[in-house]
Amino acid sequence: MTIWSIIIGGAAGLALGGPIGALVGAAASAVAEHQIRRHLDPRQSQNVAFTVAVIALCAKLAKADGTVSTPEIQAFRSRVDIAPEDVRRVGQFWDLARQTKDGFQAYAHQAAGLFGTQSAILEQLMDLLFTIARADGRITAPEWDYLTEVADIFGYDEAGFDRLTQLYSGQNPPPHLVLGIAENSDFDTIRSAWRQLARKHHPDQLIAAGMPQEFIAVATDRLARINQAYELLSAQHKAAHSAHHTG
Repeated sequence: MTIWSIIIGGAAGLALGGPIGALVGAAASAVAEHQIRRHLDPRQSQNVAFTVAVIALCAKLAKADGTVSTPEIQAFRSRVDIAPEDVRRVGQFWDLARQTKDGFQAYAHQAAGLFGTQSAILEQLMDLLFTIARADGRITAPEWDYLTEVADIFGYDEAGFDRLTQLYSGQNPPPHLVLGIAENSDFDTIRSAWRQLARKHHPDQLIAAGMPQEFIAVATDRLARINQAYELLSAQHKAAHSAHHTG
């Protein structure tokens, strides 16, 4: 059973509490065939909470500049695994999330409380938000305001948000920024930063923390960029070391 079927097919959303639980409850009550609400185990509850937070925040971001564009919705679908049979229902859930009276801040605060500020799983969520924001060609001023406020709720200071911007706003950041180290770092620092980030952002770690399999592409992409940055910096370091000894 997919995460979408669990959410839209009558999951016990109210047990999650807060705006996330209320949104799941609203989705379940909208199902035509009134299915029996399922009891969720702790892992499923985390999966549901993450997915609903993603949908709510992405849907509200998509209308932050006054319009919801087709590229924004397509961008979301390109990063998240949605089976053909679930597309219509996920679209309905997206619309429901977009129209709720709860502001995006409420969803962001609950997500931060559930998963921990500046956690790897919330960075994956920020990655998705940047994907939506830049989908129609540029990030508008209202979208920048939105991203800045969500990042602040997630515990990122100005420097932290600048790093997220470098990584996820569609630019091609230099490898030392991907690893979060100084440009002139020695090889031990490079390797240490790579190991720490690779472990923190490994898909298995994120799934254990509550990210559903349907979002694995986002995590895999992030890990690939971390590994690529390490390979580039390692090659540069070896070349510089070789040139030094040759000279």
